[in-house]
Amino acid sequence: MKLICIALVVLSLAAFAIAVEDVAEATHGTITKIDKSAKTLAIKTADGTEHVFHWTKETTVHGVRASDAAAEDSWHGLKEGSEVVAHSTTRGSEDTALEVDKVGDNGLKKTEGTIKEIDRGSKKLVVETADGTEHTFRLTDHAAEDSGKELVSGTAKGTKIAVYSTQEAGRKVAHFFEKI
Repeated sequence: MKLICIALVVLSLAAFAIAVEDVAEATHGTITKIDKSAKTLAIKTADGTEHVFHWTKETTVHGVRASDAAAEDSWHGLKEGSEVVAHSTTRGSEDTALEVDKVGDNGLKKTEGTIKEIDRGSKKLVVETADGTEHTFRLTDHAAEDSGKELVSGTAKGTKIAVYSTQEAGRKVAHFFEKI
């Protein structure tokens, strides 16, 4: 019986460790270094903190032109100085980028405004810009889970945010948003 209890505790801890690994974070900043041999990129955030992320063959990159992606001095079209949002998870002791989204150019478009409505369950975000225009966004899975974690649906109304989005099939799709 004692052996069974120990086995259950070990299995519970292993399940917890796996669940913790799958928690994703979003980091917005500027690429300061790309190391292709180490498969890492460093991103400096607005507060001056530098984060290093590893990438794998499963890491996806959005918002780059095909011509940029083919450039020798880039990694999938991203270069030092590119503004990006990295969606990552911690695997062991490494932060691993699951997805990297380029901001600007052909990448994510920035919209600033205040939250009128946010529903993470239905993946819907409505923002009113300074000129009174309402913009409705569909949240990606990463945006619904990772972005603006401090914003709770019931109390977020009226909060000023920046939304980073693309246009897909005539709809605005928010990949990331943050309180400003």
